[in-house]
Amino acid sequence: MKTEILGYKIETDFPEININSESKIIINTLNPHSYIISKKDFIFKNALNHSTFILPDGIGIVIGEKILNNRKIKKIAGADIHEYLVKKANLENLSIFYLGSKTSTLMKIEEKIKNDFKNIKYRTYSPPFKQLFSTQENIEIINAINHFKPDILFVGMTAPKQEKWVYENQSKIDAKIICSIGAVFDFYAETIKRPNKFWIKLGLEWLIRLIKEPKRMFTRNFISTPIFLKDLFLAKFSSFFK
Repeated sequence: MKTEILGYKIETDFPEININSESKIIINTLNPHSYIISKKDFIFKNALNHSTFILPDGIGIVIGEKILNNRKIKKIAGADIHEYLVKKANLENLSIFYLGSKTSTLMKIEEKIKNDFKNIKYRTYSPPFKQLFSTQENIEIINAINHFKPDILFVGMTAPKQEKWVYENQSKIDAKIICSIGAVFDFYAETIKRPNKFWIKLGLEWLIRLIKEPKRMFTRNFISTPIFLKDLFLAKFSSFFK
């Protein structure tokens, strides 16, 4: 089931994902910061709007649903959809491919998959750390994926780069499910610790991440979030006059 928040159709619960779907499944997430970026980045906005599923990744999106539609939904973080898909892959003997992050991080991911999920075939690829890939680099990345032909492709290159890259290249990619999950590579490899479930259940994951990564999280919490809340209340106010 979907709901609409500030122009985006968001899932209200974990979507039912059929690996045998005739069409390619594109999974992205939305939080207040990515919403603000999308207001100025047309390609990113298009990428989000062409998703099969957009997940509510952030307590701000949960609050937005309550303000706009007076309904309670659960946050579905990138880490949550990753865990769900990896377990599904193990249960159904599927193959997965991790694109993004450093080689050292990918090695830790490979070790975890090898030890914890015996039925999964996996590959990884660390792309150049740059904003835009050259034509040759892009060919090499896509060839690496297509040579393996994964059932599930996880892309972890941070937003909006990852979503835009998938949007621009999805027709060339031989994968059934493509899921952009940003920082989850580091969370899963445990190179960065995700706040524990106590804080997540309280809706305060953002606060712990702010304390741990103040420089990285400052813009998200003190610039993007207030603008997002302003847009929420303007949308709510305007709805009274429709």
